[in-house]
Amino acid sequence: MQKLNYEVNPIVLNQKDEVISFKCELQENLQEAMKKFVEEHPNWDQYRILQAAIAGFLMQKGFQNRDLTRLYIGNMFSMNFEDQN
Repeated sequence: MQKLNYEVNPIVLNQKDEVISFKCELQENLQEAMKKFVEEHPNWDQYRILQAAIAGFLMQKGFQNRDLTRLYIGNMFSMNFEDQN
């Protein structure tokens, strides 16, 4: 099994953003699906997938926040909003 990348994706982070790490156990089938997706889409990594998934989930549940929206859009479309307010 390929080792996952633990580098932070600078495209998604603004300089003012803080990065908080956490450990998370994934079911094997979910981890395998994520690994296959990353292999087929080299511009994605596991961090980008998890950030997009969590942001998308929160947005679907009605949490409205401009920074969250930027994070979600930035992850989904590889956009950098660093210089925008």
